[in-house]
Amino acid sequence: MLSIRDNELRAIRAQGETSYPHECCGFLLGGIDGARRRVDALLSAENVHEENHERRFLITPKAYMFAERDARARGQDIVGFYHSHPEHPAQPSQYDLDHAWPNLSYIIVSIQNGEAAELTSWVLADDREAFDAEGIERIA
Repeated sequence: MLSIRDNELRAIRAQGETSYPHECCGFLLGGIDGARRRVDALLSAENVHEENHERRFLITPKAYMFAERDARARGQDIVGFYHSHPEHPAQPSQYDLDHAWPNLSYIIVSIQNGEAAELTSWVLADDREAFDAEGIERIA
């Protein structure tokens, strides 16, 4: 289960719309308690994928390092990532699966005709062969 405030969900949707027709991406910062991840803050990242910004995102190791430092300074951890799927459903692609890490949440927002639509969250299955849908709990 992923616990996240409406403000963060609105921010992810807004970034997806602003980045359209390219994919946006960023970090989910917060805490982990067993299988439950809590998002306390977002940290946007630059999509540096060189070939296809419309269908792929890539975050540099240096950006990840800075995100880890930022999270630690806040007393938090990186609990996952978010990104958009312009003109595609909010479901993980094979590329997403190929690059996923275990024990993290992956929020995907579908952007249709420049407007945010469905938003979902996913976690890598234990066998790492697929994603499992993750429930989203909106918190105050």
